[in-house]
Amino acid sequence: MNTFLANPTILLVTPEVTYLPKGMGDIADNLSAKAGGLADVSATLISALFELGADIHVALPDYRNMFGAGIAPLQIKKLDAIRRKMPAERIHLAEDRAFFYLDRVYSDYGNENGKISLAFQREVINNIIPRVQPDLIHCNDWMTGLIPAMARQHEIPCLFTIHNIHTVQRPMHYIEDRGIDAASFWKHLFYDGYPSDYGQVRDHNLVDFLVSGVFAAHFVNTVSETFLLEIVRGQHAFVRESLRRELAAKYEAGCAAGIINAPDPTYDPKLDRKLKCKYNADTHVVGKRENKKALQGALGLIQNDHAPLLFWPSRLDTIQKGCQLLAHILYDVVSRYWDQQLQIVFVADGEFKKYFREINWHHNLLERVVLCDFDENLSRLAFGASDFVLMPSLFEPCGLPQMIGPIYGSLPVAHDTGGIHDTVVQMDVAQETGNGFLFETFDPNGLSWAIDQAMGFFNLPVHLKTREITRVMRQSKAAFNHSVTARRYMDLYEKMLERPLIND
Repeated sequence: MNTFLANPTILLVTPEVTYLPKGMGDIADNLSAKAGGLADVSATLISALFELGADIHVALPDYRNMFGAGIAPLQIKKLDAIRRKMPAERIHLAEDRAFFYLDRVYSDYGNENGKISLAFQREVINNIIPRVQPDLIHCNDWMTGLIPAMARQHEIPCLFTIHNIHTVQRPMHYIEDRGIDAASFWKHLFYDGYPSDYGQVRDHNLVDFLVSGVFAAHFVNTVSETFLLEIVRGQHAFVRESLRRELAAKYEAGCAAGIINAPDPTYDPKLDRKLKCKYNADTHVVGKRENKKALQGALGLIQNDHAPLLFWPSRLDTIQKGCQLLAHILYDVVSRYWDQQLQIVFVADGEFKKYFREINWHHNLLERVVLCDFDENLSRLAFGASDFVLMPSLFEPCGLPQMIGPIYGSLPVAHDTGGIHDTVVQMDVAQETGNGFLFETFDPNGLSWAIDQAMGFFNLPVHLKTREITRVMRQSKAAFNHSVTARRYMDLYEKMLERPLIND
């Protein structure tokens, strides 16, 4: 293998990262800042490219407080498998007081987030990119949305990844007053109104950070292929028309794709220390039975390791997650399978929880339905104990529980949308295919039908059910992992560069 210098230089620009490879340098051990899935994807890509010998650089805000140099030392997550050396100069920390003292990646105040974003992008544009001189830049979310315009101006291939559709808008003079020479690439930014000249945009025409990233980037990806198509087709009213239009233009030009995220590798029933009994695809019958008994005992449910157990793993949010559908049918579903002692466990936060509690008390379902605040340890035990995972989401850009569940032998009961569509296939026992139960019509009857399909599977002869869960667990572990996700991104890099990422 040739040296790093023989390979194209990749600069990954991200406001979040879960971990950096062991051996990257002394500072790498403390660099962890996570708000969501973006942090995991960033860490995965950096580590995969590093392990393959790629010339990978990362640009991060210097969150001094979170990185252990401030008030509270950070409790970081490390992957023991990563042990190779990487020069410390591959890490580039953008320095500004705007994020020195933050104790989390994003502020509760929108205006503050705008300042943090501009401080980060100023350092990347003015200092980090000139120093690294990358062959390709990979930007992530609205916090990096101005950088693709600069990359376009300097003819540097740029990938822009949309993890969520949040954005901010600021006038050009505000951006420039914070040290970014946007006048040099203003034509590649996206504005509220069509600009005819620079003077027209400077004071009153707002720049949209997220849409600018899409507009200027050479290639764009979302975190699932189906969610991308849903946006392009105008299926979601909450997506702004400007974003839909620019993504559609990229898609029609062959410059947009969907790449599914993957669960954290610690989601593995063979290794998960939070389980009462660890297990794998071959030992899942015993393992899941012991975990079910442990969960039932801990939560005061009826002690019956043959009772079907449904798990709600997502926040109780009526806008996206569809919890109102379950509220409509909760009593009917429990009653329908009363003799089998069907049980439902919620490990989730959200305003809607109070309505489920009222239903629970009114119908005296306390030994069959339990509502718990979100707790990571309890959630993992519930994946190991449950037979089915409930995900009736109205929309789902990617989703992770519908991938984690099958890895643990807990099959998703889900609405056929977005990332769920890309990761869940209707179970067909006769053909030995599928990994879950999907409904297409977003209403209580649709969810009720899907639960009945799941219960039909649950009541199959033991040997058939065991065979299918074993198959699903093996296939899911092979399909839903960070190596697969990283390979998709690496293929995209090579397509954009028109040459191999790693030169042998």
